[in-house]
Amino acid sequence: MAAQATQPQAAPSSFFTASDLHSYYGESYIVQGVSLELNEGEILALLGRNGAGKTSTLRSIARVDSPALVRGEIWLDGNPLHQASSFQAAQAGIGLVPEDRRIIQGLTVEENLQLAQIEKPVGWSIERIYDLFPRLGERRKQEGTTLSGGEQQMLAIGRVLARDIKLLLLDEPYEGLAPVIVQEIEKTLQLIREQGITTIIVEQNAVAALTLADRAVILDTGQVVFDGSAKDVLENEQLRHDYLAI
Repeated sequence: MAAQATQPQAAPSSFFTASDLHSYYGESYIVQGVSLELNEGEILALLGRNGAGKTSTLRSIARVDSPALVRGEIWLDGNPLHQASSFQAAQAGIGLVPEDRRIIQGLTVEENLQLAQIEKPVGWSIERIYDLFPRLGERRKQEGTTLSGGEQQMLAIGRVLARDIKLLLLDEPYEGLAPVIVQEIEKTLQLIREQGITTIIVEQNAVAALTLADRAVILDTGQVVFDGSAKDVLENEQLRHDYLAI
C-alpha cells in the first residue's frame, strides 16, 4: 500500500498559539504540556512561583533552547515556528527581553540599537525609541553596560522594538529595580500596549503584571493551573495565596 501523503498543518485562528509545549534540561522535565493562546494586541501575564517553568516557557517560544529539547507547536500570525531556530523566530517577529538584559559590552547605547537593525525587517526608528525613553537619548554615546539597571532595562526593551516584532516576551522586567524606576517602566509598557503589540510578561511582582495584563496564566511545576482574566486573579484571594504567595 502506498504511503499516505502528510496533510499540511492548519494554522490556528488565534494570532499566537503555543500548543502542548514540553521542554527538558538534562534530566529535568521543566515545561510539561503548557498551552497558551493570545489575540493580536493582547497582554498575557505568565505567573507562578520560582521554578514553575515561566522563563523556560518564554525560552521555548523564542526558540532559544535547542529544538531537540523542546516539543510542541508554536504559531505566530499564521506561521509555524515549532521547527524554527532562534534567528528564524526573531525574523518572524518574536522579540525576547531576557531577565539579564544582555547589553553588549563595549558598545554605546546607540550602537546597541543600531546593531539590532542590521538585519531586516526593522521596526521603530532609533529616534522614536529615544522619544519613548528620553534618558536613552541623553546617554546615546554612553557605553550600554555602564547605565543604571533601569536604564539598561529601557535599552533592552528599546533594542527589541528596533526590530519589526509581532510578539514581545518580557522576562522579569522589574527585577532589581527601585520602585520609582518600576513605575517608569510600567508607564512605558502602557505606552507599548497602546501600540497594539501582543505581549507575554513574566514577573514576580504579580500585582503589577496583572494590572497591566488582559489575561493571566498561572504555572505550577511546569503545568497550567489557571487560564483566565487578570481581573479574576486579582479578585481571587485563595488562588493568589495557593500559587502566587500574595
